[in-house]
Parts: sequence; structure tokens; C-alpha cells
Amino acid sequence: MARNGNLGRTAQRLRRRTRDPMAAFDALPAPLRRWLAYAALPWSPASCRRLWQNARAAGASTQQALELLDRAQARALQRETIE
Repeated sequence: MARNGNLGRTAQRLRRRTRDPMAAFDALPAPLRRWLAYAALPWSPASCRRLWQNARAAGASTQQALELLDRAQARALQRETIE
């Protein structure tokens, strides 16, 4: 189901916010904030932080963690075009 509004046209599910999204965004590491600012989809800071932390905990460099986010976004965009 596609939705219109300030999120654009996306099949992503809408969720209720439990925290201040701007405070969560501001708490992210700078490289992750830059990536999120230019993301093609409306990612939540929490989901990006979770992917980032998992990648970094597994020993990924900053660049490798950002590449992981790029791949996750590419998969999500691919699902958008299928639906």
C-alpha cells in the first residue's frame, strides 16, 4: 500500500514514535548522520543505529558499515519496486 505525505510515496509501514526523532538523529555518529541525511528512504535513526552498531561490533570499519547500510537500502528499494 503506497502512502502519500511528507514521506513521499513509499510502501514502508508507518509506526508510532516513542522517542524524539531529532534527538535520536543528533546522537548518531557523524558518518551515520551524513548517510541518513541523504538516504533514499525514510529510515529511522534507531534502525540505522542498530545496523551500524552490529556492523561495528563485528569489526567493520566505518566505510564497511556505510556499505552495509547501502546494501540494506538497495534491498529495501528493490522490495518497493516489487510491491
